[in-house]
Amino acid sequence: MNVMKDRMTLLIFAAVVLAAPLLFAPTGAAYPDLLQRFAIYGIFAIGFNILFGLTGYLSFGHAAFLGVGSYAAMWMFKLLSMNIIPALILSVIVAGLFSLVIGYISLRRSGIYFSILTLAFAEMSYKLAYSVLTPITNGETGLQLDLADSRIMDAPIAEGTLPSTNLFGFEMKEVFWNPTILGYDLQFNYGFYVCAALLILSFYISMRIFRSPFGLMLRAVKTNQTRLNYTGIASRPYTLAAFVISGMFAGLAGGLLATMDPSVGAERMQWTVGGEVVLMVVLGGSGTLIGPVLGAVFIRYFNSVLSQINEQTLHGWFAFGPDWLTNAMVFIVEPFVGKGWELTLGALFMIVVIFLPGGLVDGAKRIGRKLSGADRRAAKVGIA
Repeated sequence: MNVMKDRMTLLIFAAVVLAAPLLFAPTGAAYPDLLQRFAIYGIFAIGFNILFGLTGYLSFGHAAFLGVGSYAAMWMFKLLSMNIIPALILSVIVAGLFSLVIGYISLRRSGIYFSILTLAFAEMSYKLAYSVLTPITNGETGLQLDLADSRIMDAPIAEGTLPSTNLFGFEMKEVFWNPTILGYDLQFNYGFYVCAALLILSFYISMRIFRSPFGLMLRAVKTNQTRLNYTGIASRPYTLAAFVISGMFAGLAGGLLATMDPSVGAERMQWTVGGEVVLMVVLGGSGTLIGPVLGAVFIRYFNSVLSQINEQTLHGWFAFGPDWLTNAMVFIVEPFVGKGWELTLGALFMIVVIFLPGGLVDGAKRIGRKLSGADRRAAKVGIA
């Protein structure tokens, strides 16, 4: 029964992801750049959820693995080939090794001390990338493609033109189909479907981990690590494995960001990026399969939409009333959009944490129970 349910969940998830350009068209979020970010940050959040959702270990340093993955991919683009396969493989390997070192040290502590250690490592990585490791990262300018790059596996390119990332000749930015469906002009490009395929694969791997004996051991760590240790089972190898797997997912996401935009800066390693993935997982539903992806889409969408709203847009929204009412409404709303969109996100996050501690997935389940009448039936059984 559970196997059939998981297969159905995977099929529905894959169908929704692949149909994303059509599903997001009415919301104004169907353009390839944003859809790719949905998928990439969904992968990032899925990986973080394997650590935080299953073991309860809260890391604020996963931005370091995202940045390391991006830098590794860029160096493959500069030295070897613009084909994304070698770049993504190196991103995952380098991020995995880096997370092994950081995890081995950080997991000597637990609770808030573990969180602070990971945050410290992330900040150290950011500062090193910004200054000390300038020959590798190019400092504040960032690592970018150059006409003088060797790319030993690629054919010579036309003089004066920079190459594009590709998958065996299919350019990531190329739109291969541009239909009009239900009145919406849609753009289907290779880059999104590469990210979508990897998102579906990441979701499948996460599902298998959740259902495996390894996943049960991680849940045992979260439930009562001390009791687990008293049984004679060493929990640290399991938590370290979860940390490394989570870091590898982050490295993959970083590599995909580089394939989307071959320009990498140290800002991807800032602590705010690590804090953002925590918000994604908590907002969507920590410890659930689909929750991290929902949280990633939610935050990326609001980032894109609310940050683009300006004073002129607000005046258009509230033009139905007299001037004094319009100006008053604009004055009230303006601090929460545009550059202040994080205030709205913070307010929404507070509402979810207070009223839906299980995240958006928990809210959806509650609504489903209300609509189906399951709560009323359970109450009647309890009374009886």
